[in-house]
Amino acid sequence: MGEEIKHSQFSHADFKIFQKKLAEETAILSECFSHQTFQYQQQTIGAEIEAWLIDEQFRPASISQDFIKTVNNPLVFQELAQFNVELNSSAVTLTGSAFSKLHGEFKNNWKQCIAAAKTLNASFVMTGILPSVQNQDLNLKNISPMQRFFAINEQILKLRDGAPIILDIHGDNDSLYLEHGDVMLESAATSLQLHLQVNPNTAHHFYNICKIVSAPMVAIAANSPYLFGKQLWDETRIPLFEQSVSVGASDYSRRVTFGIRYAKNSLFECFEANNDRYPLLLPHHQNIDPQQLSHLRLHNGTIWRWNRPLIGVNEKAEKHLRIEHRAISAGPSIIDMIANMAFFYGLVEALSLEQSLIENQIPFETADANFYRSAKSSLNAKVVWNNHSVSVRQLILEKLLPMAKKGLDHLDIDVEESQFYLNIIKQRVKQCQNGAIWQKKTTEKNQYDMVQLTQSYLENQLSEKPVHQWKI
Repeated sequence: MGEEIKHSQFSHADFKIFQKKLAEETAILSECFSHQTFQYQQQTIGAEIEAWLIDEQFRPASISQDFIKTVNNPLVFQELAQFNVELNSSAVTLTGSAFSKLHGEFKNNWKQCIAAAKTLNASFVMTGILPSVQNQDLNLKNISPMQRFFAINEQILKLRDGAPIILDIHGDNDSLYLEHGDVMLESAATSLQLHLQVNPNTAHHFYNICKIVSAPMVAIAANSPYLFGKQLWDETRIPLFEQSVSVGASDYSRRVTFGIRYAKNSLFECFEANNDRYPLLLPHHQNIDPQQLSHLRLHNGTIWRWNRPLIGVNEKAEKHLRIEHRAISAGPSIIDMIANMAFFYGLVEALSLEQSLIENQIPFETADANFYRSAKSSLNAKVVWNNHSVSVRQLILEKLLPMAKKGLDHLDIDVEESQFYLNIIKQRVKQCQNGAIWQKKTTEKNQYDMVQLTQSYLENQLSEKPVHQWKI
């Protein structure tokens, strides 16, 4: 959830100063877009995996500070809750053996995390929502001791005039309604976040493509069907995150959103909207060169679009554009997540090569509806593609997988590599078994015992097999 700040209490003057600096930096960014001064040579990718620490009873273990000291890895970071951590990758050029490089790095670091957790009598688990988490685990006693997190909690509650956060999710089998007094509900939603550095000339088109492919991505990668023992959406993480940090009812005041339209001419439109429409959460101002865009980037970091544009700035104040795809769950296994990456990057590349812009064929309202249908029903969803209603499985198998292969070929990804990872997606879809569907089938045998489900899930994850090979 970003870098640390120095304090969590803010005055009215802090807000005024920060808003002034934000406006100044937004104007600087506008000039960058107008004159296309961004750095870009070739597509670069990276990823973040959010994970859980659990104890010997398969329940959340609030030991992240000790864990991070033990693992001693610069790619492992603190998260909102003391039972969550984030595992990052290095940046990799999107060509050749990019995915096997990421696979090797994540696998090595994952095993290091497993070993570090074991020394603390704990386990390291990658999943969208931990089945065994309970509402009482999500309280400020378990918040990470960082000023940034305390400030976000305080400011969101202020914007809500102290009103509790309402969680109201309706699934086909169960419904869940509760009121919560802080933002710790958000810590129950853990993701695989994919980064793509993009050419500034076509960045807005790539951004729109990422929105459109969010539906099939959620369908293949759904991995959070349970929350507090209730069987809700296949990707319950989507409504959970949207509602857990909401400051109001409208799209402009929600902090987690699919958006309200495509980008028309430039990704600057998103940052302009940030300045105009989203209340400040962290008005932590600094005396720093405005060319670093530090206030603009801090504010952008508190608006969690499912596809979020990012500005990278180096020490020389050279800037680049990235798109962060945040719509998919962590897990079920390292190999599954690398396969998800291959499918995503290949599909985005292929759609960018189409002569007819995909956003002209699939209206925003259709992409939006496809996304939430897929979050609710994953591989059993029906979506609309080019004005035709189709099962998402049929769409992926007959159209999108061949497109992803075409995209990876265009990127000069090694042929054996693209075939290997895309075949994992193919088998997952053909067998109709992603993480969410496996969990639902498994609970039919253990009478909805969430601790037993967590144990079985962890054992399968440690096997390193892709989820379509997990036995029920």
